[in-house]
Amino acid sequence: MEAKDYMKLPYTRLVQEIQDESGHYFYGRILELDGCQSTGDTLEELYENLNEAMEGYLETKLEYGLPVPTPERVGDYSGKFVVRLPKSLHQRLAIEAKNEGVSLNQLALYKLAL
Repeated sequence: MEAKDYMKLPYTRLVQEIQDESGHYFYGRILELDGCQSTGDTLEELYENLNEAMEGYLETKLEYGLPVPTPERVGDYSGKFVVRLPKSLHQRLAIEAKNEGVSLNQLALYKLAL
């Protein structure tokens, strides 16, 4: 496969709107392609820059004969995983969830989504 073939695959794009000391911009990355990221002043510019970064990433991998990760499918995941944590952290999170009037699962989901 060539880079253009990989570009057509449904990779997961994560886009964030950023407002910080450097100003307002958009940041994006391809989750399956470690280090493949870019920014843009507008969403359109971000998508152009991210596609350019992705093409360069793929071309480099292929040029050096390195494996290219393929897109992940949501259907490959159950939506459930088990986490072991210290009792003190469990206690703190349970108290926080109770104070917020939500379940521990809802609180954990909120914190993971940040």
